[in-house]
Amino acid sequence: MLAKLNNPIWVMSSAYDKLSLDELIATSKGVGAQGIDLCVFRKDGTREDHTATHLDYEGFSAEDGKRLIEKFNAAELSLSLGAFENMIGGDPGQRIKNQNHLLRLIRIAHLLGGDRNDVKVGTFVGYNHELGNEIDGFQKNLEEYKRVFEPIVKYAEDLGVTIVYENCPMEGWRSARYTSTYNNLPAVLAARKLMYTLIPSKAHGEIYDPSHDIWQSVNPVDVMEQMDIERLKRVHVKTTRNLKTKARVEWGGMYPMQHVDASLAEQAGITIPQHDWDRHHYEAMLPGFGGTDHMDWNDFVTVLHRRGFDGPFEIENEAKNSKDTGNIAATNQGFANCVRFLSPLLWDLDDKKGYTYQRSSFLEEPSMKDIPEVTIGELR
Repeated sequence: MLAKLNNPIWVMSSAYDKLSLDELIATSKGVGAQGIDLCVFRKDGTREDHTATHLDYEGFSAEDGKRLIEKFNAAELSLSLGAFENMIGGDPGQRIKNQNHLLRLIRIAHLLGGDRNDVKVGTFVGYNHELGNEIDGFQKNLEEYKRVFEPIVKYAEDLGVTIVYENCPMEGWRSARYTSTYNNLPAVLAARKLMYTLIPSKAHGEIYDPSHDIWQSVNPVDVMEQMDIERLKRVHVKTTRNLKTKARVEWGGMYPMQHVDASLAEQAGITIPQHDWDRHHYEAMLPGFGGTDHMDWNDFVTVLHRRGFDGPFEIENEAKNSKDTGNIAATNQGFANCVRFLSPLLWDLDDKKGYTYQRSSFLEEPSMKDIPEVTIGELR
């Protein structure tokens, strides 16, 4: 039997967008978590889905960093930061603001101890559809990624911070009137391998979310076998139930549903998207809460342990029967049940306490001197 690696289980804070930081900490402790991935989205950002801002990032100082580490140590919790926006496409003005905000979070992570405290910075890459619509559009997006992220990754590396990309395609990020639902470059393993080849630095890696591969008919176990495991810093705990719908038969499982004239669709008797996220045929779930899904968590965790992954499993609650109900009690239940579901897979059995996480250390008190914020224009 493979030895457990004592992986911590964290809460991703996007599900608790209405809570203050202190309330979030208390709630995370209450559901049994060992850490929080703090969402720190721009307060003036344009995203409307699954966002939160749980840190006062404006004017954040070295002293603020020390106080935050003290607060998390007192709660016996670890932390990371993240804001997930389009960095290489979309409105040019918003794009620059997103890039500058990522640099701001890298600076804050540095003031929190960076990699020494395992404080990573999560982000999307996004996609540039103006380039994507041209011939060799994917290659051009890779080149734009390198142009934008090479100085950002270098900045993070110099500060002892690691950037992590999430693999969500963001399939509802554009209007359903567009044909493609590929809206985030690192959405597939091939893209991530190409990204690391273009920028070989070890100061960037990934948060892997298996739910996105499941509805694409890709086995997450196979992805974990083929990836560079040293790049994996976080696992998102979210899963998918693929739906057996009339629409899946009509449109197939490979391509998204397309928008056509509603009266024409009614005459033809076919299904069309009801909203921008209604493009593929699945339902987001939390493992262990509200039924079975299309993910073998035993096999998934086994391959991760065999390959030596010892990082956090972060519960990202977007489940229809939990966070999406708008009911805080149901949201808490989803998190707590998910912790219980994962416990026998990730933790050793204690004679008195059952399956228990063994905390071995606390966050180091950061000793970094204050440094000024930088902008993307200053790095180029």
